Amino acid sequence: MQIGIYTFAESGADQAGSVSPSQRLRNLVEEIVLADQVGLDWFGVGEHHRPDYAVSNPAVVQAAAATQTKNIRLSSAVTVLSSDDPIRVFQQFSTLDNLTQGRAEIMVGRGAFVESFPLFGHALDDYDGLFAEKLQLLMMVNEAEHISWPGTKHLPAVDHQGVYPRPYQDKLPIWLGIGGTPQSAVRAGTLGLPLALGIIGGEPVRFAPLFDLYRSAATKAGHDPAIFETSLNVHGFVAETSQAARDIYSGPHNEVMTRLGAERGWPPATREQFDTMSGPSGALFVGGPAELTDKILAHHEIFGFTRITIQMAIGRLDQKSLMNAIEILGTRVAPDVRKALGS
Repeated sequence: MQIGIYTFAESGADQAGSVSPSQRLRNLVEEIVLADQVGLDWFGVGEHHRPDYAVSNPAVVQAAAATQTKNIRLSSAVTVLSSDDPIRVFQQFSTLDNLTQGRAEIMVGRGAFVESFPLFGHALDDYDGLFAEKLQLLMMVNEAEHISWPGTKHLPAVDHQGVYPRPYQDKLPIWLGIGGTPQSAVRAGTLGLPLALGIIGGEPVRFAPLFDLYRSAATKAGHDPAIFETSLNVHGFVAETSQAARDIYSGPHNEVMTRLGAERGWPPATREQFDTMSGPSGALFVGGPAELTDKILAHHEIFGFTRITIQMAIGRLDQKSLMNAIEILGTRVAPDVRKALGS
């Protein structure tokens, strides 16, 4: 099983304790380099178009880390494909793949925020239609050097054009990132794409049927679900002790969830809720090394995923604490998980 990290590169915008985009991006490259050095398998960077996040183009950030890393796979998490050009997305990550000699991936999704739609001239009413068409074209470009596209509602025609550079790998891995929508799980299975399920609340076990739905859809479409990769993407943190992990992570995490929740009508996040969600059956993977190892293994038993990724840099987290968490995850948690699974 692979173990990795993903981030949205929170910068805090104009809030107290915020950092400049320049500093946050340089910190982020340091995080990716350390994750590679301590043996983690994967690092994903999300795309946002808001003042409180520093990354609007994940491929550029990953390119900055590409020549400073050796083994770790580098990906978006996610690329908001609905408001992007699928041919340019392919070219960007194919370029990254050549820089890394085959370590690039793309994770696409419809996005949890909508700022990119008016920014790039798209209507929110076309939210799903844009994604469906652009995903089809992205997959087509990944399959063949020369493409022809008939012209559809949202995309112009392409008449037997070559798309370059081609990736270092035979094909770029394209993952579909989803929330809790059954239709999205079915789409991933039907298309034969690896599935990444993001969970930020509730009990993760409630989402296990989505993996079953995904595998069932894959089977009905003629794919072999046994060869598909699946990922569980969660919020979490690790420190020397469970108490330290909760004390470090709860403040920044709750500040973000409260701030974003105010935009969506959620009640303020509390420490009591945080501690409950950090328990064995909760959505937060927070604790000391042994506690986090046990929780990963318990949820692997439920979901059977091939990868778990943890979003640790939520809010204005102290960089020293974050780097320490990355080191613990790579040198203590990951080896214990792999040993327990015999991998």
